[in-house]
Amino acid sequence: MTNFDDLPPFQLGFPGEQRDRLVAAVLSGAKTTTTGLMGQYEAAGEPLPRPGERLALVDSAERPLAALEVTDVRVLRLAEVGLRHAVDEGEGFTSVAEWRSAHERFWHGEQVRAEMGDPGFAVDDDTLVVTERFRLL
Repeated sequence: MTNFDDLPPFQLGFPGEQRDRLVAAVLSGAKTTTTGLMGQYEAAGEPLPRPGERLALVDSAERPLAALEVTDVRVLRLAEVGLRHAVDEGEGFTSVAEWRSAHERFWHGEQVRAEMGDPGFAVDDDTLVVTERFRLL
């Protein structure tokens, strides 16, 4: 049995409805991938996840709910994200264009722009993203 208190938190989106929906998708097995901006890791001074790393999936109240293991991490240009990754995000995307549109809305939102320290931040084909695949333990 894994003691969640010993694991770093795995936070999806921002607390509230979005995180709750994403956490439910992980717990149901529908969501096995996620995508972040390389710039967010750099702005926060956080290291990239590593395959084999174990993390505690947390809810909007930061309560650990389950243990995850990172199985794959890739840094890609946004234009290189493929359909398998988009579908495996477990949010019902049926095309890369649909996935990208939803992510652009999120990344162009006030909270992400504040994290990036740039109120005009916008992504393009060459924006580096971190794609992460994980499994529920």
